[in-house]
Amino acid sequence: MTRTSESEEVSLAQPFGEAFSRDPHAVYAELRAAGSVHRVALPDGSPVWLVTHEADVRAGLSDQRLSVNKRHSSTGFSGFSLPPALDRNLLNIDPDDHLRLRRLVAKGFTARHVEVLRDSIGAAVDGQLAQLAAAIAGSGEADLVAGFARPLPLRVIGALLDIPAGDQERFAAWVSTMLSPRSREGLVQAIGDIHRFLVDLVALRRAAPGDDVLSSLIAARDEEDQLTEDELVSLAFLILGAGSENVQHVISAGVLTLIEHPEQLAELRARPARVADAVEELLRYTSPNQTAIRRFPTEAVEIGGVRIPAGDTVLFSLASAHRDPARYPDPDRFDIDRADKAHLALGHGMHYCLGAPLARLQLTLALGSIIERFPRLRLARPADRLRWHSTFRFRALHDLPVTTLP
Repeated sequence: MTRTSESEEVSLAQPFGEAFSRDPHAVYAELRAAGSVHRVALPDGSPVWLVTHEADVRAGLSDQRLSVNKRHSSTGFSGFSLPPALDRNLLNIDPDDHLRLRRLVAKGFTARHVEVLRDSIGAAVDGQLAQLAAAIAGSGEADLVAGFARPLPLRVIGALLDIPAGDQERFAAWVSTMLSPRSREGLVQAIGDIHRFLVDLVALRRAAPGDDVLSSLIAARDEEDQLTEDELVSLAFLILGAGSENVQHVISAGVLTLIEHPEQLAELRARPARVADAVEELLRYTSPNQTAIRRFPTEAVEIGGVRIPAGDTVLFSLASAHRDPARYPDPDRFDIDRADKAHLALGHGMHYCLGAPLARLQLTLALGSIIERFPRLRLARPADRLRWHSTFRFRALHDLPVTTLP
């Protein structure tokens, strides 16, 4: 039976509170049991449709009636209120512009092109792990997030865009503030810093082009007129922000998960080739993205037996889909032997992650090298005392103090 939204909002459930911050999977389990689609309020009070069942999430992510373009919002949704020079990225536009821009960037992220980077990424992994080992040797413990998980993808993406090492950490801090702001003023400041940095970077590379992805995009803008200036800066924003943020969080949460599952960690040490299997299960089990980018129906649609009007905001919960027992048997169990390795952590449909081959390579090399180099790695703090960034959008470790047994 189809249910229809009421013309006036009643008091909406607010699932993204303190209980969600402590354990989002428990909250999502209750929501799934009550149905797939729920009318709820975000922390700021704005109403959204939250979709929790894996089958509906997967189908919705490839349904072209559900647009990512905010101009289809009937409620004035503004998201982060990004300036046009950051907002014209692949996450906010539909075909045919999406396909045009995707083609311009895709050649730099094919599996074949990424494989050429294996040695340089391996060298970056070795260099960061050497610093981490030195820090542990010097003080007895070190923060794996600050010492390894965060700087590694910044070095990799920074090299693709030819960004000076000293600027990479500043950019990462601004993106982190944007995703988890402590105040409206802090959010505005971070967005402004990101905008100015990228505009200056484009100007610098335009004056002195090199053999990097950003230079090729500038050439497509200036010589071939295939994209606008706003699209150019927005693509740089997406490549650098998304390319570094997600990988670092999977690395840190992945190491924590492996430490907490010693029998599977032992299996990976005995059979290093199985790290690729572990990466896929970690992407399902620990992916930091709680929801996909919001969608707006361009016409009334039915999802999970619920009629959703055109223009309403729809959030597809990736975290809930990944723990849906209708798709994954015993979904709360971390299992590198899991037969069904399909997941939605890297997207689905037209918005499937362009950098998926690069992300997988970084994760495989990073986790494989940690397992090999630190056979006696342990937490330096009880797991229940670890600090997390937790919002309805994403969940990630603030830090991960580690040590090694003598």
